[in-house]
Amino acid sequence: MSRTSLDLIKECDNFPWTVHDDDDQAKVNIKDYWSFKVADSDTTLGYMAPWVVKQMSWSNDWDVQEAAKHVILRPASRSPLSKREIRDLAVESQLKEAKKKGAFKVLNGWRNELYPVYGTKRTIELNMERAGSALFGIVTYGVHMVCYVNAGDALRIWVPRRARTKSTYPGMMDNTVAGGISTGEEPLACLVREAEEEASLPADFVRKHAKACGTVSYFHIRDARAGGETGLCQPECQYVYDLELPDSMIPKPDDNEAEDFRLLSIAQVQVAMAAGEFKPNCALVLIDFFVRHGILAPEIEKDYTEIVARLHRSLPFPMA
Repeated sequence: MSRTSLDLIKECDNFPWTVHDDDDQAKVNIKDYWSFKVADSDTTLGYMAPWVVKQMSWSNDWDVQEAAKHVILRPASRSPLSKREIRDLAVESQLKEAKKKGAFKVLNGWRNELYPVYGTKRTIELNMERAGSALFGIVTYGVHMVCYVNAGDALRIWVPRRARTKSTYPGMMDNTVAGGISTGEEPLACLVREAEEEASLPADFVRKHAKACGTVSYFHIRDARAGGETGLCQPECQYVYDLELPDSMIPKPDDNEAEDFRLLSIAQVQVAMAAGEFKPNCALVLIDFFVRHGILAPEIEKDYTEIVARLHRSLPFPMA
């Protein structure tokens, strides 16, 4: 099946928008999700699938309220630790115990990498192991960069293919550089690190020439390609960058994340996107690139306004 740009967006941004969506199943899904919260705050920090709540063996640090469908992190004080440090320990202990018991396949991809969980006023309420983030449905952040060559009258894009040994989206096409932002890491610093690790691009060149182009946000429900359990919530915000490369600078794999890099024409990229060869969120970033560079325009795309709006979904949780 050939996918349109709007099809690709809907494939990635596939969590129902409102309880009034036409899809009856969507209404049931929204109604059944549980809210993840911390004590002393009524702010929802993530959505949890009901089977995750049931399958987790909750410790005394948690208040699981079945009638309200709330999972509240409520650990006891542990002087002299701060409130955030106490929360971090409680979440780490909960996830490590679940991993030990083999409760969730997604935890087999444990990274020893922390993601921040923001509350109101852009404060970090707690930090969570990356592998467990989708179990709690928290917002995660990353960087994506499209590297291109200006061939005079046309652009060509450097496209890697993910290693077929990867546990997530094996063998799919990707953006030139992409990666998750850890706690305490700034987007540009993350981009420079990932560019060096994934594409062997010189740090000084990336730091000087990468152009920040805004963000792309979406609310994804994971399928089998993501690895581990399906149906987990994955709301994300990606910081987007462009980088024009000289002909002499050729990206090369340096960390076994990618099989190779190929320099493709816009038409070749669009054909691969329509065939579903790209990782879902990478397709969104490329659509955003096409919009910003005038490749996708209202004169040639009937769904232009909906496409642009859905590239920047407002997520129902506090953001950075």
